[in-house]
Amino acid sequence: MKLVSDKQPFSAHDAEATARMQALVRWASIEATPRQILAQEHLPNLLPRGTCVYVPFLPKGQFSDTLRACRHLLNVGMQPIPHVPARMAESRGQLRDWLSQLDEIGVDRLLLIAGDSDAIAGPFPDTLAVLESGLLAQFQFHGIGVAAHPDGHPMADRATLIQALGIKREYARTTSTRLWVVTQFTFDANVVIDWLQSLGSILEEVPVYIGMAGPTRVKTLIAYAAQCGVGASARLMLRRPGSAKLLRAWSPDGMVRALVQYCLDNPDTLLRGIHLFPFGGLRQSAQWIQEHSGSIEDQRGQFHEPSVQ
Repeated sequence: MKLVSDKQPFSAHDAEATARMQALVRWASIEATPRQILAQEHLPNLLPRGTCVYVPFLPKGQFSDTLRACRHLLNVGMQPIPHVPARMAESRGQLRDWLSQLDEIGVDRLLLIAGDSDAIAGPFPDTLAVLESGLLAQFQFHGIGVAAHPDGHPMADRATLIQALGIKREYARTTSTRLWVVTQFTFDANVVIDWLQSLGSILEEVPVYIGMAGPTRVKTLIAYAAQCGVGASARLMLRRPGSAKLLRAWSPDGMVRALVQYCLDNPDTLLRGIHLFPFGGLRQSAQWIQEHSGSIEDQRGQFHEPSVQ
């Protein structure tokens, strides 16, 4: 198992590595709350046209907020990918209604998640229950994303989580559904690489997008990490030699460089891109994308291209 440090420089083929890094950044997807999306009047000036923007359905939010945000993204040339949280659906009918409204406004990609709430509001305790319901087959969504957790999950061990990914992969095969995997944010490239290696052939050719925090203050990052169940990873990061610099600010630069090196060393990897969580603000993450993606004039938003069945 070949691991790399997030401090490690490109060892060879620097031009190729730089080009790969710029491509990963240029085509990065980003997460933004409905409030962030609707409050940003000049979104096309921040993000390349066609950028995939994941829209969470927050536990205390309303589905109508998610719907409005998705409609706005479509109107300005972005690709919305709304979260569909299984546990928040109070009934089969409510879930069908959510899917129908998204379909009607032109949303063609979804991210299925269990949801942040510990309480299960209806008949869907997890994403497997949503897949088994057959409701998704009633609509013509282009692709479906599912979540993964390289840092682990408080409710399941790694073997169980990987087995669940395999079941979802089999669902995609039998229903001719396009599928991709996007991970919870993490801070450690070694953790990501170890997790990628542990997948073996379970995903076959399903593409994987690695979640990471955009530029932000470390204090803010630690707070979000604790909320999202990856606080242990954050604390480990701060114990490393040289971590004093991180007390001022976090940047994804080192992690992206390490993942690029891994891709160069492992050309068959399923890693296809990165997904930013803009904890420091949408504008700050968008600026980081612009600064690290090469020529701004060459930017073109790219849809996630899930596996073709």
